[in-house]
Amino acid sequence: MKSFRAAALILTTLMLIVTAVTAANAQVFTTLADFAGDDGSGPWSLVQGTDGNFYSTTQTQGAYGGGTAFKVTPEGALTAIYGFCAGSCSDGRWANFGLILGIDGNFYGTNTFGGAYGQGTAFKITPDGTLTTLHSFCSETNCTDGSEGTGLIQGTDGNIYGTTGGGGAAGQGTFFRITPAGTLTTLFSFCAQTNCTDGSLPWAALLQATDGNFYGVTQFGGNPKCGSGNGCGTVFRITPSGTLTTLHRFCTQTCNDGTKPMGALVQATDGSFYGTTSTGGANGDGTVFKMTPSGTLTTLYSSCAQANCADGTHPQAGLVQATDGNFYGTATAGGNPYCSYNHGCGTVFEITPDGILTTLYSFGGQADGSYPWGALIQSTNGTLYGAAANYPGTIFSLSMGLNPFVSFVHNPAKVGGSFGILGQGLTGTTSVSLNGTPAKFTVRSDTLILAAVPAGVTTGPVTVTTSSGTLTSNVPFRVMPQLLSFSPPSGPVGTQVTITGVSLTQTTGVGFGDRKPASFTVKSDTQVTATVPTGAKTGPVGIETQGGIAISSGMFTVTQ
Repeated sequence: MKSFRAAALILTTLMLIVTAVTAANAQVFTTLADFAGDDGSGPWSLVQGTDGNFYSTTQTQGAYGGGTAFKVTPEGALTAIYGFCAGSCSDGRWANFGLILGIDGNFYGTNTFGGAYGQGTAFKITPDGTLTTLHSFCSETNCTDGSEGTGLIQGTDGNIYGTTGGGGAAGQGTFFRITPAGTLTTLFSFCAQTNCTDGSLPWAALLQATDGNFYGVTQFGGNPKCGSGNGCGTVFRITPSGTLTTLHRFCTQTCNDGTKPMGALVQATDGSFYGTTSTGGANGDGTVFKMTPSGTLTTLYSSCAQANCADGTHPQAGLVQATDGNFYGTATAGGNPYCSYNHGCGTVFEITPDGILTTLYSFGGQADGSYPWGALIQSTNGTLYGAAANYPGTIFSLSMGLNPFVSFVHNPAKVGGSFGILGQGLTGTTSVSLNGTPAKFTVRSDTLILAAVPAGVTTGPVTVTTSSGTLTSNVPFRVMPQLLSFSPPSGPVGTQVTITGVSLTQTTGVGFGDRKPASFTVKSDTQVTATVPTGAKTGPVGIETQGGIAISSGMFTVTQ
């Protein structure tokens, strides 16, 4: 029976590959692994580890029924490295949002339930499966520290930031910071405004943008006239200290802009944010949208625009921008009309920055799985990888013929700091350069290099030269500015202030007090002069470059 099943799976996979190649000539879809229950059920989005393998979590089943953390190789060898809900489930259960790779090489994630108080946990897990619970949610009275953890991100300061889907002062979710050692600070509680116009129930990981702030979405809240008074979701910006600005409230008028966003945003190479809504739009089945940093939203595509919803419906996950400049994503339903009682079993799609969508694969609900809930990733080998949640789940790859590249464990970093470079075939590396400046490096393995940020370097691509050729990073490596001092410490409007620091060559803006923009001149990589502008108020001095933002620790006093 086992041999027959394996043969059937091989035959089915070959048929799927032939179908995908015939349909689009350039792409090859492959089912790499299927879950059997003891290794988990309901896999989520993948993340590439420093060893070149992929890691994630499942919602349920596993050794103790509470889901698993697992590893899968690019070839499809699947291994459960941890089973949740051992004993009393104090380690958590229902790890619904996958993992992130930390700068320490370990992974971080959350559980929706379980933990010491039954309301979820935040945890760290090593590549070999050693788990440490960092925080059990609802440890404070009335769960003011949050409950039901969602997605995480590691900030540029090395701390972990995330949201909870419940708890907080109003019971509608929180934004928090947690140190790698496990000290949690609640920075914001959603539904702080009347009718939750600031949003409620965030259900996706955050994005830290190039301006240093975090951007995210909430499922509900926003416009109180939508969703029977519960709101239809928001897009927000929040500072690392917890000051929130609502950028967009969905369904303000006709709901053609979508409702109920559930996937993380991605900041594209054009500086704008791209995302999805799971419902709403012209056909009520979800949208793909673009939003500027100031909050101007444009609907690029409304799902179910084709007959029988062949283009997919209800995109719940976020998008990934691949090295060809296009975005790739999944729809949880639609596609094959003969699957799942004519509702379809989901699709994988490509969409250009201007909104032209191509369906790349429609799931059949058989050996290929169904209902891809999570986002895709592009591995450094150039191939896209993802997971389908049902059957009880599969891992798949989609080759679009894109070339290998290198990516980063953590981006950005300061001069004198170090950063990890991920890739394949790195053992024979002969040189590493950052925007043309040679960098010192150490080859740790065939899939990992540690490099130092050299003095005088500017933000730009990283290139790695190996015996097989040259690999270039998929995104620029951002060199963070450092603001060390300014002089004089006070003066009236019109005063020329000399600012000293590191990595100031690419300065794009200088601000005083409430970031009032000032005219400035770049003198060198370590010095900028700026003129105190009209309307400036007493406060810190800020420098913005292509690598990020630096704020002075001291105040510049504006005198009369």
